[in-house]
Amino acid sequence: MKYAIIMGASSGMGHEVSLRLLAEGWHIGVAARHVDELEKLEMLYSGKVVTMQIDITSDNAPQKLLQLVNRLGGMDLYFHSSGIGKQNMLLDETIESNTVTTNALGFTRMVNTAFHYMEQHQGGHIVAISSIAGVKGLGAAPSYSATKAFQNIYIQALEQQANMRNLNISFTDIRPGFVDTPLLNDGKRYPMLMDTKKVVDEIMKAIHHKRHTRIIDWRYRILVPLWQMIPNGLWRRLRIRK
Repeated sequence: MKYAIIMGASSGMGHEVSLRLLAEGWHIGVAARHVDELEKLEMLYSGKVVTMQIDITSDNAPQKLLQLVNRLGGMDLYFHSSGIGKQNMLLDETIESNTVTTNALGFTRMVNTAFHYMEQHQGGHIVAISSIAGVKGLGAAPSYSATKAFQNIYIQALEQQANMRNLNISFTDIRPGFVDTPLLNDGKRYPMLMDTKKVVDEIMKAIHHKRHTRIIDWRYRILVPLWQMIPNGLWRRLRIRK
């Protein structure tokens, strides 16, 4: 029997991944700040879904994650899809600090907790949704792009540490572009907007093959290397909006 925890499962990619895992026969523990949709999922899949309200910005989030794991019966896969992001051209301090608290501090405490659990229980697989925004600093979304770069490097560093310590823990860093999820329902236009279900098709393939890093989709796999080639002196002068 396979057990997965999905953090941020109430909507978007996290919710769709939950449905895909259930269809494959997994037992899942689902968590989010708002649990209405999670409770519906638990009712539909009686005996296969365990729910818990978890706010990853709260100090007790690691303890609640472990409680959820214990109620589920184990954790072979930890899937992190919890995060926020806004354009912030006026550099509103509240937006910046909330983004850092969620995408950096909250991300770290939850992935760290999953790592320690797997360290003590014969390993597992940690999958995180980051973003292509971590490749270069985006002036329209400073804290978002900075925290996504943090996530990219943190996962890479944990993977190296797991190998150094001979731990049986795999990592997958999922880096999508713009996905049609509630996160982007802000009235703004986004280029190359992707359908959630098609994105999750690629996510599931990356999970099954335990890909280290997966940029989604093929258009962004072309775009990102081109971004990386742009000299910083030129990049600073570009007018790129998230």
